[in-house]
Amino acid sequence: MTRKRYDRLRTYSLTINSLYIMGESKRRKSALGEEYGQESDRIFPWLPITKAQAEKFIQITSKGAWIGIGVMIAVWVTVRFIGPAFGFWEVY
Repeated sequence: MTRKRYDRLRTYSLTINSLYIMGESKRRKSALGEEYGQESDRIFPWLPITKAQAEKFIQITSKGAWIGIGVMIAVWVTVRFIGPAFGFWEVY
């Protein structure tokens, strides 16, 4: 096979592969219309909360839970050890 024919066949196969890939994207874009590229993945269709908002809520509440655990430990250490050490109260 000559170099010229090989290049022509290679270009043809690349063009066909590109058409399949580009065609799928164009079909998806025409099917979605203006919603193409926008994040509108709702958890439930009737609930106006997206998956990104749900993930952010999980992150915030997890951080808040860890802060609460830290505060609870600090209060326990204060009540159990610091208060009795200074004579403010007795722990039985």
